[in-house]
Amino acid sequence: MEVKIGVQHAPREINIESAQSADEVETAVAEALSGTSKLLTLVDEHGRKVLIPADRLAYVEIGEPATRRVGFGAAL
Repeated sequence: MEVKIGVQHAPREINIESAQSADEVETAVAEALSGTSKLLTLVDEHGRKVLIPADRLAYVEIGEPATRRVGFGAAL
């Protein structure tokens, strides 16, 4: 699942490929924004944790599951 996270006072967004489902990411974001958790914690496809302070979240964009590309040619 592709997840883009905007952080306040940061010039770039954070892009991760997460093994979590869209529902799991949405639940984690909702818990962080409701005050249940002070950190938004996501796990990328390599098992690394990404921790972002909930009070610094600007936006979270949850995309489609990434498809694996094979080969070197450009898609037409």
